[in-house]
Amino acid sequence: MKQLRIRTLAGLFVVAGVLSWALAKLLVARDSLGTLPSVPLAAPIVLAVIAAAILATALSLRSRLRAQRDRVPGAKGVEPLMAARAVVFGQASALVSALVSGVYGGVGVFLLAHLDVPARRDQAIYAAFAVVAGIAVVAAALFLERVCKLPEDDDTQGAPA
Repeated sequence: MKQLRIRTLAGLFVVAGVLSWALAKLLVARDSLGTLPSVPLAAPIVLAVIAAAILATALSLRSRLRAQRDRVPGAKGVEPLMAARAVVFGQASALVSALVSGVYGGVGVFLLAHLDVPARRDQAIYAAFAVVAGIAVVAAALFLERVCKLPEDDDTQGAPA
């Protein structure tokens, strides 16, 4: 399984942000009323719950792996398939979160020009919280991936190919 790259996540965030900013600008310019799809209040909450779930999984796996490594009597081991599933869940969550955070970030940047309108100011705040929560999801997923990474095999590093 390949490790997530921060460059990939950042690129996805930037591309989604630029496209959503351009789409928001186009929607407002096209419509004389200036309607723009709203940023739901639930967006940062859902992203924060996902980040908490991934972080809890990572901390649980880390403690179980540490107990298994230290050969603590009665320690519950970690099945490799369970760890692999957790990593895949974290990677998928990080990719989707980077995309969603980029969309909310682009909309938030567009809304910065309209902070004098109270409704748009609230939407900009929700978008900012969604971006922060999305970054938390990515950080938790990268931590989970680091926790579940297998130790390097020292015997194969020094052997000639």
